[in-house]
Amino acid sequence: MMNLFKKSTLLCLALISLTSCFEDRDDNVVLASGINDFVWKGMNIFYLYKDEIPDLADDRFTSDADYGNYLNSFSSPESLFESLIFDRQVTDRFSFIVDDYIALEQSFAGTTKSNGLRYYFFSDPQNASKAILVIRQVVPGSPGATANLKRGQFITQIDGTDLTPENINSLLSPDSFTLHFANHNDNGTPETSDDSFTSNGTTVSLTKTVFTENPIHQSSIIDVNGTKIGYLLYNRFNSNFNQQLNTAFGTFKSNAIQDLVIDLRYNPGGSVDTARLLASMVTGQFSGQVFSKLVFNSTLESENINYEFVPSFDGTAINSLNLGKVYVLTTASSASASELLINSLKPYITVIQIGETTVGKTQASITIYDSPNFDQNNINPNHTYAMQPLVANSINVNDQAVPGTGLVPDTPLEERVLNLGVFGNVNEPLLAAAIANITGSGRYRPQSQIDAILMHVPEDESKMQDMFIDSDHAPFITRQHSFNN
Repeated sequence: MMNLFKKSTLLCLALISLTSCFEDRDDNVVLASGINDFVWKGMNIFYLYKDEIPDLADDRFTSDADYGNYLNSFSSPESLFESLIFDRQVTDRFSFIVDDYIALEQSFAGTTKSNGLRYYFFSDPQNASKAILVIRQVVPGSPGATANLKRGQFITQIDGTDLTPENINSLLSPDSFTLHFANHNDNGTPETSDDSFTSNGTTVSLTKTVFTENPIHQSSIIDVNGTKIGYLLYNRFNSNFNQQLNTAFGTFKSNAIQDLVIDLRYNPGGSVDTARLLASMVTGQFSGQVFSKLVFNSTLESENINYEFVPSFDGTAINSLNLGKVYVLTTASSASASELLINSLKPYITVIQIGETTVGKTQASITIYDSPNFDQNNINPNHTYAMQPLVANSINVNDQAVPGTGLVPDTPLEERVLNLGVFGNVNEPLLAAAIANITGSGRYRPQSQIDAILMHVPEDESKMQDMFIDSDHAPFITRQHSFNN
C-alpha cells in the first residue's frame, strides 16, 4: 500500500493534469460561483461515472467565461451535483451531497441523535388510509432501550395523532414525541384481512439523544443438541469497533463453535476494511489472498486497490475461526459492505444466505471536502458542504460485482410483522431456518402468503446505505470515507 507521501504526490500530479486549465481563473470563478466550483472539480476527478457525463469531460470548457457561466447557471450546489449524476434511478441511486459534513462524519462513526428505535410500517387491514408502526429493533443503550421497549410492539398513534402513510415520516421527525401502543387481534383466523389493532392505553414518551451505537447488537453462543452455533447480530461495519468485533470472535473461538450465523438483516454497510477484517475472522486460512478489489474511473485506474485477507490489524492478532461455511441473514435493508462480505467470501467458502434479496449496491464512495486536496486539511471555512459520490466498483477475486438487483438468498424467507420473533432466540424465523440447515432438523418450505403484510421502512432509515473506503486505503484522501449506507 502506498504511503501517505506518495499519495499526496500523486494527488498533486492528478490535480495539476486535470485542473491546470483553471489556474488562472480560480479567483474569478470562486467569487462568482462559490461552492459550485468545488462541486464540479471534485466530481471531474473522482466520480466513478465521469466518462458517462459530457459536462464532466476535461475539455468541456473553452474559456474562463465559459466555465463561469456554466457554474452560475445552477441555482444551488445541490442542483449542479444532481445534474452530474449518471442514471439516477438505476445505476447511481446512492451519491449525495450534504451541507453539514460534521453531521455526516458523526453518522459514519455511529454517532447520531436518535431514540434508538427502528421500525416497519404497514397499512391497517381495516382501514388502508391508516398506518401501523411495529418496532423492528431497539438499539442497546438508547432511550428506547431505557424505556424497555421491545421488538414486535405495535404503535397506532404519535402524540395522539393517527398514523397514515403520508404523515408517518413527519411524526417521527421531532426530537421528542409520545408513542401510543396497541394490541393485535387476529380474530381467530390465519388471514390478515380481518385483523385489528386496538389501543391498549400504554403510552411512552421519548426524547432523542446523541449517542454512539455499538454495531455489535448481540453476540451469543447457541447450543442445539450439542452443536455450538455462534450468533452475531451486526448493525454496521464501523471501524471504531474493530477491537470489540475481534473480541466477540475470540469468545466464539475459545468456545470452539462449529457453525456461525452472521445477522446482517438491518446492516446498511460501512467500512470496506472492516468487512475485510470480519471475513478474516470468519476464515483465517486465506491470509495474503485477495478478498476484494476496488476499481476506480479511467482517470484514477492506477489507484485500483486490492484488499487481502489478513492475520492481524493494529498490532492485534485476529481471532480466526477457519470456517469453510458461514450462514448470513439478510433483508431488503442489507446493503453495501454487507453485500461485499457475501460476494467476496463466496469464491473461498460456502455462504448460505437466508432471508430476503439485498439492496444491490456494488459501488464505493468517499467524502470529498472543499480543500486544496479534497481532504480534511485546510477545508474552506466559509461553508460545510461535502460530497459523497460513488468513486469505485467493488468486485470479488473473480471480478464479480454485486448485481444491481441485489443478492438473492439461497433460502428465501421474509420477515413478517406479526411474527418478528426475538433476536438470538432459536424460534426467531430467520435464525430458526439457519439452525434447521445446520442441524438437518428440518427443511425450508415456501412461506404461506396468507399472513403476509406489505411492509415499508420509514424514510430516514432507508437513506444510509453505505460502504466506505477508509483513510489508509483511499487514493489521495487522508481520512475515513464511505462505501455508500
